[in-house]
Amino acid sequence: MMAVGKAADGGGRERGEEGGEAQHRAAAKRRSGACSRYVRHLPGGSGSGTAHARRLSPVPSRGRGSAGAAMLRLAPALLARLARARPWVPVRRREAAASGEEEQFVFLEYEPEPGEAAAAAAAAATAAAAARREREPGKKRRERRSVVGTPDPSLPPSGVSCSGCGAELHCRDGAAPGFVPAEKYRTLSEGPAGVAGLRGAVCQRCWLLAHYGRALRLRLPPEQHREVVSAALRRPPRHGRGPLLLYLLDVLELPDPVLPQLPALLGPDVPAGGLLVVGNKVDLLPADSPGHLGRLRQRVAAACAEAGLHGAPVVDVRLVSAKTGFGMEGLISRLQRSWKCAGDVYLLGATNSGKSTLFNALLRSDYCKSRATDAVDRATVSPWPGTTLNLLKFPIINPTCDRIFRRQERLKEEATKTEDELSSGEKKYLKHLKKQGYLVGRVGRTFQQLKSSSVIDFDPDMLSYSIDEDPRDSPRKHEEREEFTHNEVKDARWCFDTPGIIKENCVLNLLTDEEVKLVLPTSAIVPRTFILKPGMVLFLAALGRVDYLQGEKPAWFTVVASNLLPVHISTLSNADAFYEERAGQELLKVPMGGEERMKEFPPLVPQDITLKGIGPTEAVADIKLSSAGWVAVTAHEEEKLLLRAYTPKDTRLVLREPPLLPYISTIRGARIAGTAAYRTRKPPSLVENLKTRGRR
Repeated sequence: MMAVGKAADGGGRERGEEGGEAQHRAAAKRRSGACSRYVRHLPGGSGSGTAHARRLSPVPSRGRGSAGAAMLRLAPALLARLARARPWVPVRRREAAASGEEEQFVFLEYEPEPGEAAAAAAAAATAAAAARREREPGKKRRERRSVVGTPDPSLPPSGVSCSGCGAELHCRDGAAPGFVPAEKYRTLSEGPAGVAGLRGAVCQRCWLLAHYGRALRLRLPPEQHREVVSAALRRPPRHGRGPLLLYLLDVLELPDPVLPQLPALLGPDVPAGGLLVVGNKVDLLPADSPGHLGRLRQRVAAACAEAGLHGAPVVDVRLVSAKTGFGMEGLISRLQRSWKCAGDVYLLGATNSGKSTLFNALLRSDYCKSRATDAVDRATVSPWPGTTLNLLKFPIINPTCDRIFRRQERLKEEATKTEDELSSGEKKYLKHLKKQGYLVGRVGRTFQQLKSSSVIDFDPDMLSYSIDEDPRDSPRKHEEREEFTHNEVKDARWCFDTPGIIKENCVLNLLTDEEVKLVLPTSAIVPRTFILKPGMVLFLAALGRVDYLQGEKPAWFTVVASNLLPVHISTLSNADAFYEERAGQELLKVPMGGEERMKEFPPLVPQDITLKGIGPTEAVADIKLSSAGWVAVTAHEEEKLLLRAYTPKDTRLVLREPPLLPYISTIRGARIAGTAAYRTRKPPSLVENLKTRGRR
């Protein structure tokens, strides 16, 4: 039962002491097993000041035991100690009293002295400032994260490659590729298997990339990536034929900055059997018109011709999405039908083109030997440039006539299915992929490795223990890793994943790992269209800027970039002041870190652009702001525009004519009243190799 009473103001302090004594007596009775009823008094009253107290009044119980008597003998000492302490009284929040709101009370177990409170407040402020510095990706923070773990220069390298990036595992230098903390290195290498215990392990960099999305800065110059790729391509031909080069490019980066360097990498001394160019990440781009994939394929072929790769070396040009699986089955069929198993295959491309994702997709497909899935680890995938540091490989399956026939039968059977006929797990995964991209495919497996039924070792003695013993965990048995036999690999053809070639003059080289996650799109891009008049300015985060200087009519500017990057519209007179004030802040997001971050970030450099409109529905050109995205410009027919585009110093600005998606401005909703923006509209996703339901 709870009773409510009133107390006079003058006796509030006395009642607080009585409440403390009652609390100790109640605790003593609880220990002795007695039952007590508590009556809580909610004070109130008036006087010279307002002092409230809460009192807990115990109702005496019968049958006090010996333990209760012992506690009562100790009561005088406890009460004397309590009397020296400050009374336990409710503290009224000053904010509520000042604002006139309902009073809230906080009952403190311990109220520090004024000096102690000041010291605690100072310590809390110091901790908050440290937390803010940890969140801010400043220069000192990046230096502090550069080396994690304890190195041991006395231990020699292992000779075993990291299963995530291919670098040799060691514990000698924390800033070198393949570093493993010395404690873990000793644990794995000094076990019963010796150095072989490191097989399947990943370096610290791959571990942080995969589990925490963090990237360690390594002392690895771009030239070293090229040396690894060049040395791999100049290997003597195996099986009497040179390798097939599978060059992967990001269609968002067209024209590809690394593609012109490919002829120099190949050279006359490279015995390449052919070049197959694959355009990746087509799932991120919406369909601006029917046949947009054919137009994208033509743009990729034109980029190859401009780079000097026309003629006999180019075997084919394909469009895929290694992430969602779109076009992957067609690529595998093309490889097995034309290249078959004539020689090795090398995956080439720039950083962040998706080579590791494609490597993992092929590893789980009909292009790889069925048993290799258990014997070969997947490559580390992350948005940070240059994840792969050395060569990774898996054995290619021999596409015999029987295997090709069985694979075609599986593809025909899957093409007759509708989405309703899929299992619940497949539907859930398909729904997840639809959120990731506009184009989705299903990559299956025809040839599965038959695994023996697992046998559970049951030891009843390990489960039994006496009442005086603690339960014991059964020791884990060492699991033997799947290994290829000599006969399986002696004549095998291999698919190699090579390190990505670093893109020069790229804005990603200036960003931190947290900023790279915001800039690189990982899901379907939703175009954002704005109508601007002369004298207006468009900001893409703090990484790019487009000024509309001269023109007679308004024009449409469509931003194709990561959905996480903000777009801000300003006027030409306020643009400079806006950038100085907001760059590095939350409004523009990237770069992040405030004034300290912007001091080390290069300034924006302008470049004037003159365009002539085609029509209100077709863009005339794309202004590509390095790797941050691009702005498609649409203007009235014969309308002349004078624009000025900005990108950070030493980064690449490209005027792409004709545009990659010329009708992108039509993918929009209604105009938002009072603003320059249109409502966004996301087109539906398309699933490949799945029968669509017909209309009734």
